[in-house]
Amino acid sequence: MPAVTDHYQQLLSEHYVWMFGVPFEEKVAEQKAILERILSTLQPPLPHGLALDLGSGPGFQSIALAQLGFSPVVAVDTSAELLTELKARGSSYSIGIRNADITTLDAIDLPGSPAIAVCMGDTLPHLSSRQEVECLFTAVFKKLAPGGVFVLTYRDLTGELRGTERFLSVRSDDHKIMTCFLEYENEDSVVVHDLVHIRQFNSWTLEKSSYRKLRLSSEWVAATLRKAGFSVDLQEPGRLLLIAARKS
Repeated sequence: MPAVTDHYQQLLSEHYVWMFGVPFEEKVAEQKAILERILSTLQPPLPHGLALDLGSGPGFQSIALAQLGFSPVVAVDTSAELLTELKARGSSYSIGIRNADITTLDAIDLPGSPAIAVCMGDTLPHLSSRQEVECLFTAVFKKLAPGGVFVLTYRDLTGELRGTERFLSVRSDDHKIMTCFLEYENEDSVVVHDLVHIRQFNSWTLEKSSYRKLRLSSEWVAATLRKAGFSVDLQEPGRLLLIAARKS
């Protein structure tokens, strides 16, 4: 089975922005609103210094952070293709790019201590083990400035879908159809099979690839953040779980 990085390179990065079904700017505005709402609740308010975007992809959160006044923003991702898109779309902002794995955060050079770190979208379950998640939280805690904030969103896969409910329609238009199939391996992981049908003239071709994701409950994530030293200030359910934690 391909690793997550290979899955993105072989299949997903080409279709990543398309699969959200909204203009790029609209997705940035959505993420900006989420972050703005969280920041408005913080006391004392967070200074607008360095921001760190872990698993930045094409830059939905990186650009949102820059628009909120954080500067510079450092974006970290393993997908060179998605980082190229971020570089093009975020060229008017102070965004530094690191083509690296977020699990190597300890070794990533930053121009200071971030006031905020985000790991949003569905990046967290892409890590290979719960131990990697624990190590990431510890590394983020060390990197953050005192009083810094760590914001996470991710999909909770702990509830198991059965039968045909495991087939999920992602998006379709006249030229492309994307479907996802979930294969629950055990209590810790699920295999995600992405299928993309592409129309070429009067025929269709199928691109397909699979990768493994972690099943992480919000209770476990919150407890692991506290173990790393964070205070957990916000937990919200939803299509993506939202957790905000602060370095005391």
